[in-house]
Amino acid sequence: MSIAIRPATPADIPAITRIYGDSVRTGTASFELEPPDEAEMARRMDEIIGKGFPYLAADDGGQLAGYAYAALYRTRPAYRFTVEDSVYVAPTHQGRGVGRALLEALVEACVTRGYRQMIAVIGDSPRQAGSVALHRAAGFHHIGILPDVGFKHDHWCDTLLMQRPLGDGGSTKP
Repeated sequence: MSIAIRPATPADIPAITRIYGDSVRTGTASFELEPPDEAEMARRMDEIIGKGFPYLAADDGGQLAGYAYAALYRTRPAYRFTVEDSVYVAPTHQGRGVGRALLEALVEACVTRGYRQMIAVIGDSPRQAGSVALHRAAGFHHIGILPDVGFKHDHWCDTLLMQRPLGDGGSTKP
């Protein structure tokens, strides 16, 4: 398997919609209850890219193996140097290094843009061991757990917060 990480494009929207839709329908990484359609996913991509954030695709010989993007962690101005990552991998490519390649490229793209902190918001952490391990391997540290904040697939879900500094992190002024 030879994965190429590249900027995502509108041509990727059908595959992105399928990957995310599967995650929404069968998993608890996302707390959405109904999968958005292609038009909504395109709108979201346009908004993220339009604000200058990275939106990446993992290409496996012409097949979209996964995607990742960063967006502001919170919208208040003091958070302007902090981003939240999102990484989704197609079920056929999970456990094959795609998530790691995407996250490493996403971190680098955010460092290049001058961001200083990256937050991972991992829903239903006991069932997301792969995501937790991925983030830990990428230098993220456990910050805290918000217990029972989501209800999906007939059970309460927590949210695990993980964080890693980017570039100089908080050791210097931006």
